[in-house]
Amino acid sequence: MAETKRDYYDTLGLSKSANDDEIKKAYRKLAKQYHPDLNPGDKVSEAKFKEINEANDVLTDPQKRRKYDQFGHAGVDPNYGGGGGGFGGGFPGGFSGGSFNVGDGIDLGDIFDSIFGGGGRASSNVGPKRGSDIAINLDVSFMEACKGVTEDVEVSVMEGCPTCNGSGARPGTIAATCTQCGGMGRVRVKQRSFLGDMTTEQTCSKCQGKGKVIESPCVTCNGAGRVHKKKTVRVGVPAGIDDGQTLVIRDEGNAGTSGGAKGNLNVRISVRRDPVFERRGSDIYIEVPVTYSEAALGAEIEVPTIDGKQTLIVPEGTQPNTVFRMKDRGVQRLQRESRGDQYVKASIEVPKHLNAQQKELIKQLQESLGERNYEKKTSFTEKLRKFGGDIKRGFTGI
Repeated sequence: MAETKRDYYDTLGLSKSANDDEIKKAYRKLAKQYHPDLNPGDKVSEAKFKEINEANDVLTDPQKRRKYDQFGHAGVDPNYGGGGGGFGGGFPGGFSGGSFNVGDGIDLGDIFDSIFGGGGRASSNVGPKRGSDIAINLDVSFMEACKGVTEDVEVSVMEGCPTCNGSGARPGTIAATCTQCGGMGRVRVKQRSFLGDMTTEQTCSKCQGKGKVIESPCVTCNGAGRVHKKKTVRVGVPAGIDDGQTLVIRDEGNAGTSGGAKGNLNVRISVRRDPVFERRGSDIYIEVPVTYSEAALGAEIEVPTIDGKQTLIVPEGTQPNTVFRMKDRGVQRLQRESRGDQYVKASIEVPKHLNAQQKELIKQLQESLGERNYEKKTSFTEKLRKFGGDIKRGFTGI
């Protein structure tokens, strides 16, 4: 069964006549809306983001867009439709093998590109190429993630060769234009097929698609134009960063080739667990022990926060597992001024090691307390009485 894909223009909310600026504007708006970093754990947004990127990749590439407009998804995705080998499923875009003229605007190479996965037309490496990104992990403490921290990290990158300034050629010499491809990086190859002679383009084997041939390579980089180098990068970790999030440090990745821009440094943050605090989003949760007398009589206790110790009022008659909210005592929201809250769970501790005198005092206290001090127990006792009566009536009716 053929795979169904959404139209790329519909994906970006565009008409087929959209220009490059309109495509770029629509992509940026949607990419920001569905970016995984802004929608952590949202599988729907993750799928949307992937779909948006796929549509943008095709519509911003003139050649891919032309194929897509002509043949649909089959023109840019050789796996679309599950056609398999042979021509039983027909040609992409509804072309069934009928006659056509050169003047019809159909490129034979394009047709075979879409059928066989684009094997006939090779991409060119001529011109500046952006350097690749590099990725590292940075381990920070819980408090550093809450407050922010600046760390110096050492990374190994490809830098432009200082001897040849990235040209790859020995100083005093220059790379020569490839005589095989004339500097294009591609060559045309004529092949015979059952449809007759077909001309396709392939990567030039002499210059490997670069369009230039270095006859006297630089002795430092051996003609590569780049060398390995270790360097220190200062990484500013913002307050509110969470475990698993990634910081993008622009232009700190590998150097490009032929004057291309540098890649980025992607820093994935790992936050160490804290023995006291638990974080959920921008809120902090903590469990604090409260004595029996503090819960019964009320008290002011000190509780830890990420800003230091703060006073919390425990009201008289506080019950076990009561949760108190400390407004704006949580973590700063990333790239915002507002903060989350801290939630404090009261863990009431009942005394264990009582002497005879203490036990007697508690017994006297217990005898002096009325039922109104034990509303839950009184209510539960009433339920038990009713439950016992129902059982007796059940036996009587047997």
